Amino acid sequence: MINRLLLFLFVFSSVFCFAQGEHSKTEIVKTDEGFKLLRNGGYYYVNGAGGDTYLKELADIGGNSIRTWATGNGLAVLDSAHKHGLTVCMGLWVNHERHGFDYNDEYSVKAQLKGFEDAIIKMRDHPALLMWAVGNEVDLFYSNFKVWNAVEDIAAMIKRLDPNHPTMTVTAGIDVAEIAMIKEFCPSIDILGINTYGGIGALSDQVRKYGWEKPYMVTEWGPYGHWESPMVSWGEAVEANSSQKAKMRKDSYIHILEDSELCLGSYCFLWGYKQEVTPTWYGIFTKDGRGTESIDVLNSYWAKNPNKNKAPLLNTFLLNGKTKYESIKVGKRKECLFEINVSDFENDSLTFVYELMPESTDKKAGGDFEVGMKALDYKVIDQSKDFIKIKSPSRSGAYRFYVYVKDDYNNVATANIPFYVCLLYTSPSPRDKRQSRMPSSA
Repeated sequence: MINRLLLFLFVFSSVFCFAQGEHSKTEIVKTDEGFKLLRNGGYYYVNGAGGDTYLKELADIGGNSIRTWATGNGLAVLDSAHKHGLTVCMGLWVNHERHGFDYNDEYSVKAQLKGFEDAIIKMRDHPALLMWAVGNEVDLFYSNFKVWNAVEDIAAMIKRLDPNHPTMTVTAGIDVAEIAMIKEFCPSIDILGINTYGGIGALSDQVRKYGWEKPYMVTEWGPYGHWESPMVSWGEAVEANSSQKAKMRKDSYIHILEDSELCLGSYCFLWGYKQEVTPTWYGIFTKDGRGTESIDVLNSYWAKNPNKNKAPLLNTFLLNGKTKYESIKVGKRKECLFEINVSDFENDSLTFVYELMPESTDKKAGGDFEVGMKALDYKVIDQSKDFIKIKSPSRSGAYRFYVYVKDDYNNVATANIPFYVCLLYTSPSPRDKRQSRMPSSA
């Protein structure tokens, strides 16, 4: 029994020592071409994604890093990333003023710092660790500038406890006043992380114009945000379909690559699923784990898997002959004709799944958790591979009709059309040859 125990202790200690000795080192160096990351002595450009799920799929298309927002399950995430050959930008969730945190409360600020100290000590030697991200969008709707003092204290603590990994703080977009604040109050921050969507084309110029002289990373990027998208007349944002989002991601990535002097890479958003405004707006995957065309765009640049089966292409999705931008109104319990045009690069067989949902009533700011709406039952009048005709809801209000076009290789195309149910009748669909039923009083 004693011999078995000694053998176990020997094996455990050997594994532990090996793990401890396998730590990584990340450095920032300035070359004639600009700033570069060095990881274990080799140049390292971040082709990353925000999220800690579907890591095999990320590695399969050539992604090399993930970004997290908090340390709650940090060791497990690091282990999983390491298994798939990925690094981790480990996020430290610095509390937000908009959530009630008071940066005038010295006790709370010190307690936050102490919690981060423990996390740094636990994870600093993990071989998958790339860098630390001190906070995410703490500048969003804030008024107490003392948050930058807290960011500096955390970053300085990291440099004391872990000199092998750089520090970054992440802002919501880019602002000249915030750049000045970070430069003055946060000298221990090595990298500026910037979350930006529709403004990415101007980012490299703004970084220089606003006076940032250290390297930066694009820490969130993707389709236009809901706050910068077109709106229908009743105030809801119009969502791009999955093919439009793929085109946006392609254009955005080209902009990122253009700045080889200051930009160290990027993390696309979101490598996973999330309810935010809609169930499909930001996630590169759907709730059932299917990948969208955006993955094919990333794969084309990262060039890891040239034989990957591609997602379906969504060309058009119409309601009664109108596009999603046209503020479509329909009558109660009236026929609604949704027409869809899709194609597939490999000519795969496709399955069409539709959902009717009321507009979300739980919209938050800054990516805060939202509760999604439940799908509603609806009556199908007629259906084929390129259209579905349904009865509109009997209750007035704002709705969206979603389509998910699935192939047999876990890929999907997505789209939705917002529409409003009221007493007004729409003009007949082009497929219907009957005359208009618009009441004279409308």
